[in-house]
Amino acid sequence: MELSASDLADPVVIGVVVAPHGVRGSLKVKAPGSGRHLRHGVEPVVKGERRRILTARETPKGFLVNLEGIGDRELAVGLRWAELLLDREELDVPEEEEFYVEDLLSLAVYDGAGTHIGSVADIFETPAHEVLVVRSHESSTEQYVPFTVQHVPMVDAEGDRIVVNLPDG
Repeated sequence: MELSASDLADPVVIGVVVAPHGVRGSLKVKAPGSGRHLRHGVEPVVKGERRRILTARETPKGFLVNLEGIGDRELAVGLRWAELLLDREELDVPEEEEFYVEDLLSLAVYDGAGTHIGSVADIFETPAHEVLVVRSHESSTEQYVPFTVQHVPMVDAEGDRIVVNLPDG
């Protein structure tokens, strides 16, 4: 039975296949965040099928992952740019003071003085870190805030708000 992201109640991307690795079906996978869900036994949906992770190891440039049923380079090539998806309820429960970056979407954004700036409209990843797109509801302007401790000193996911220090310029 083929599955899609719409078959998951609340799909979350735990990784994206960027390339095959070697001749035995290994995959180079880029993970948003820590990649803690890329581990043996986890069964993400990949191109419409549940595939159990047989092995996963972190490298300086991402993860090398072997999936059940992908045993040669040709099959691995066919998964290039495929997302590895889990339903949100399958994710590990975040520890205290932890949250998933996607949970920042739509949170209210304030500056250090308590002035409402807007809300998080989008998040995108750069090689250095994620960037929050903060959209003002009054003026329809967007500001880009690096998701670093320097620029986002406080996240109150339960209170639906974050505090930012806007970058200069």
